[in-house]
Amino acid sequence: MNEFNRKAVALLSGGLDSTLAICIVKEQGVEIEAVNIQTMFGCCKDDAGQTAQRLEVGFTLLKAGDDYLKTVEKPKYGYGRGMNPCVDCRIYMFEMAREFMDRTGASFLITGEVLDQRPMSQKRKDFDAIEHETALTGRIVRPLSAKQLPETGPEKAGILDRSQLYGIVGRSRRKLLMLAEKYGIENPPHPSAGCALTSPEFAKKVRDVFEHQPRYERWEFEILRRGRHFRITPESKVIVGRNLNDNEYFEYLHPPGTTLLSCVNFAGPHALVTGDPQPEALNRVGRVLLRYAQKPLPERCEIRAEKDGLCWTFETGEQETPAVLETLRIV
Repeated sequence: MNEFNRKAVALLSGGLDSTLAICIVKEQGVEIEAVNIQTMFGCCKDDAGQTAQRLEVGFTLLKAGDDYLKTVEKPKYGYGRGMNPCVDCRIYMFEMAREFMDRTGASFLITGEVLDQRPMSQKRKDFDAIEHETALTGRIVRPLSAKQLPETGPEKAGILDRSQLYGIVGRSRRKLLMLAEKYGIENPPHPSAGCALTSPEFAKKVRDVFEHQPRYERWEFEILRRGRHFRITPESKVIVGRNLNDNEYFEYLHPPGTTLLSCVNFAGPHALVTGDPQPEALNRVGRVLLRYAQKPLPERCEIRAEKDGLCWTFETGEQETPAVLETLRIV
């Protein structure tokens, strides 16, 4: 790791906190490269690049690798109310940022974290754990809460003036909005909805994949934001499209080993089936698909199936009953 210099990497979500953190450090003459780290579950704003441009700092988009899923599956520091491994997630991101620091010659990291703002990742003990696990002790600067935290390396080295940093604590946005006005940030962004893993309903879909697909792939998590999900058998589930965008996405994605269903003689959604359902299970999938098709339906509904280059059709005239549908529904 480099000795301390006037070059830093900043984690930029595009939200107000990380924007302010960059403003505070940048006015002390530090060269900043902002990075936005995206996972398949979201938590960073799509306009982070535009924010970096307005701040006149460099910008790099980094994407979490497939190994991030192991962090979600078996977090060392546990979950929040859903499947959100907040501390482990921060550790993963900070490790990515540390590697980026090494590549760019930066000597410290800037984040917009506020002490005690988020109960799962912004307690003092969480900050200590993150620094210990990433070997970044003394190299993580949190300008918004710095005066409530130990002096960092850049401060000791005279690169940052501690008196120009802040000591904000807690969830109130009042002081943050005052700083936004100071730095001329118009229409400060509202707090984001955050990571999808914090949603208990979305967490059920994530947990279902971990429990039933031990050899899971990345796309099985990326698709969780689309369609209606039903567990047909322990080995297979069906995802029924909600709209045209879902249908087109299923056609585009259609990974090897999955079965794509489409309606032949009636109007209805597409469905993507994972696993290797037997004919009886596939017929049940057809009945689930009919439940969301446009009415009235013909007496015998023809459904087209495609899997690994093979195509066939089958018929069903029955819709799955609401009671059975609820027993199959993952969320």
